[in-house]
Amino acid sequence: MDIASVPLFSMLRSRIGYLNQRQELIAQNVANVSTPGFTPKDLKPFTIKQGAGATLALAPAAEGQSAQGDSASAGMIPLQTSGSGGQQAFGSVAAPDDETKLDGNQVGLEDQMMKMNETRTQYEAAVGIYEKAMNFLQMAAKEPGK
Repeated sequence: MDIASVPLFSMLRSRIGYLNQRQELIAQNVANVSTPGFTPKDLKPFTIKQGAGATLALAPAAEGQSAQGDSASAGMIPLQTSGSGGQQAFGSVAAPDDETKLDGNQVGLEDQMMKMNETRTQYEAAVGIYEKAMNFLQMAAKEPGK
């Protein structure tokens, strides 16, 4: 049995990939804090929808659409792989911060730092859950009394 076929581990790996990609976008936003006319980007929110049976499907929530859908295919987009390492590519959207400078740059450094901290915290939580689940499986696989 491949560990990646377990829905919990598959979802956690996707979540960690999403958070990695979000961290890259935030870093690009910070790097362009002085670029005239630059609009920061962010990823669409990561949601999990319970599909038919025990299948988990990943999809960004469309604007105005709740994460609680009637159908597993409602609002779904196909998961694509990016060129780097086969990670899933999650859709990015323009996400201007609260301030716009005179040169048209819409990156708010404070907002980006808050997003970076939030992403780091979520990443640590996902990795922690992954590790605890792995420890649980290892404990369950051990022979009784050892």
